[in-house]
Amino acid sequence: MANTAEKRRFAGVVAAVLVLDLVTKSIAEARLPRWRSVPVLGDFFQLQLVYNPGAAFGIHVGPYSRWFFLVLSLVALGVLAVMARHTKPGDRLRFYAIACIMAGATGNLIDRVRSARGVVDYLLFTVGPLRWPNFNVADMAVSCGAVALALALWREGRPHEAAAPPGATAPPERG
Repeated sequence: MANTAEKRRFAGVVAAVLVLDLVTKSIAEARLPRWRSVPVLGDFFQLQLVYNPGAAFGIHVGPYSRWFFLVLSLVALGVLAVMARHTKPGDRLRFYAIACIMAGATGNLIDRVRSARGVVDYLLFTVGPLRWPNFNVADMAVSCGAVALALALWREGRPHEAAAPPGATAPPERG
């Protein structure tokens, strides 16, 4: 279990990412024309407002997508909360990775609750004919947090090698 200072930092990361996500989505909805790209760096980086009723990469499960992904988000948040509670003190990578994922999931959950149109996406990258699906700050937080969490869990699962004292030599081989 984390100490009080770590819990405050965790809450701060969640709040900062969530506020950034909600503010940028609000600006995008207020300022961007729907489905029309606004070039920022030519065709490479554009702003384009779209609503995604499905999940990442436009995954859709029919007319009940909104409710399915809403419930799935709540379950994921519950699992993440348990993981956060069981994170060892000092395991900052795992702790902050979970905070980022929770913030992003909450940001997109708020969109699903707020509107049947779906999650507000507005960032678009293209390279020649290749087009990355539109995304938002919450998606970035979930993606970066997931990679960091995978790394933290991988490190946690590796056997710990006993560190040899400086100047120590390997024991002689028997043969």
